[in-house]
Amino acid sequence: MSSFSLDEEVRLYKTNAEREKYNSLSTLFGIITAIHYLEGAYLRDSITAAHESGRGRIDIHSMFTAAFAIQTMLKLVGDDVASVEEFMKRYRMDYSAALERLKVGVPATVEHPTDSGPETAKWVAETTQSFITFMDALKLRLRAKDQLHPLLQELVTGYARFKGSKDWKEGVGWLITLNGMKASEEITEEQSRQLLFDVDHAYAEFFQEFEWQGE
Repeated sequence: MSSFSLDEEVRLYKTNAEREKYNSLSTLFGIITAIHYLEGAYLRDSITAAHESGRGRIDIHSMFTAAFAIQTMLKLVGDDVASVEEFMKRYRMDYSAALERLKVGVPATVEHPTDSGPETAKWVAETTQSFITFMDALKLRLRAKDQLHPLLQELVTGYARFKGSKDWKEGVGWLITLNGMKASEEITEEQSRQLLFDVDHAYAEFFQEFEWQGE
C-alpha cells in the first residue's frame, strides 16, 4: 500500500496544457469575483469612477474594462466551459450582479455615470473623432458586430465623461444589442438607419452643449 504525505502538494495537472487550463480557470474565477464586488461598491457610491484612496488614484473605469477580458479567458479554457453561466453554476458562484454586468457588456461606469471628467480640448477632440469614425462606418455599410461594437464601445465610453451622458440611453442600448449578437451577425438596414439617427442626434447635442457653455 502506497503512502503519501499530507504536506505534499496535490497537482491538478500532468502536462503544461493542463496547467495553463487550470491557471485560466482560476483567473476566470477571480475576474468574476472582482466584477461582483466592483459592481456592488460602485452602485452603493462607495467608490467613484476615479476613486481616491490612501494609495493614490484608482481608475475604476479601467478596472471594469480590464475585467471584460473574460471573453478571452473563455476562449483559453476551450471546451471545458461553454458559458459564463455554466462556469458560475459549476463553482457555486452566486454573483448575480456580476452575471448581469457581463450580459450587459459595458462597464457600470458607462451605464451609470455619476460624475464627469474634465472636459479638456483633448477629450473633446477624441470624442468628436469617435462620433465621426462610427458614423462613417455606418455610411460605408459596415453591419457586423465585430466591425461596429469596438467603435461604438469607444464612443460610448468617451461620451460617458460628458456631463449630459446620463440622457443618452440609446448609446448604451445599442451596445447591449450588439453585445448579444454573434461576432459575424449583422444588424439590419432598418437598425442601421436608426442607429445612425441616434448617434447623429447625440453628436448634435454634444456640440450644442458646448455652444451654450460658451455664451
